[in-house]
Amino acid sequence: MSSRRTVADFLDRPTVTRFLIAVILVNAVTLGLETFPEVMARAGGLILTIDRICLAIFVAELAARLYALGLRFFRSGWNVFDFVIVGISLLPAAGGFSVLRALRILRVLRVVSVTPSLRRVVDGLGRALPGMGSVFLLIALIYYIAAVIATKLFAASFPDWFGSLGASAYSLFQIMTLESWSMGIVRPVMDVYPYAWAFFVPFILMTTFAVMNLIVGLIVNSMQEAASEDERAVTEAFEAKVLARLDEIDRKLDAKG
Repeated sequence: MSSRRTVADFLDRPTVTRFLIAVILVNAVTLGLETFPEVMARAGGLILTIDRICLAIFVAELAARLYALGLRFFRSGWNVFDFVIVGISLLPAAGGFSVLRALRILRVLRVVSVTPSLRRVVDGLGRALPGMGSVFLLIALIYYIAAVIATKLFAASFPDWFGSLGASAYSLFQIMTLESWSMGIVRPVMDVYPYAWAFFVPFILMTTFAVMNLIVGLIVNSMQEAASEDERAVTEAFEAKVLARLDEIDRKLDAKG
């Protein structure tokens, strides 16, 4: 077995994955502690040392993965993601790059790339985006029509909420989220326009319940497809190993015969 294959098999071990997750979580804690001046005044040296050790582990892991995979390393979006995250952490924290120091917290996102269940969630979201385009277009059309109607109907009495197309769109967004929609906006409007409920109730039903549930359904369906593909890949890999093992046994039997 080649050294590259040995390194790749080592990085794929569950114990190594669990170790990396532990390092990521420890690093997340240290980065959070760095935001407390009183904690840094007492144990700043220790916290920074732990942070550097975690970064060194990340760099070593990426270097090992680069050695094991070669240029194939950059074929995986998750590998590129890890490479960029760790690369940002290595930039100098002085001069024009000082603002990037705050981006070190992005290292916590590496827990997504090393945890299969979280990867499936992100993959599911990514798969759902193309299908969600039509849903977002539908929402935009509903919002535009509703904002124009609300501006025409309620602008005279409620200019702060419905005085312009932008103000109406923002108020309708608040209503869609159900944040203080009744006592905060709709009931005051109904005091002046008693039949305003005939506009707001259908709007809420169309946006909050119907369209949002459609988006959730698309995401769940995409996640199920991603999980099925992962299970299929694991099954195919297991079958390939079994067939390879059987071929090896056949060759040994033929050699003895």
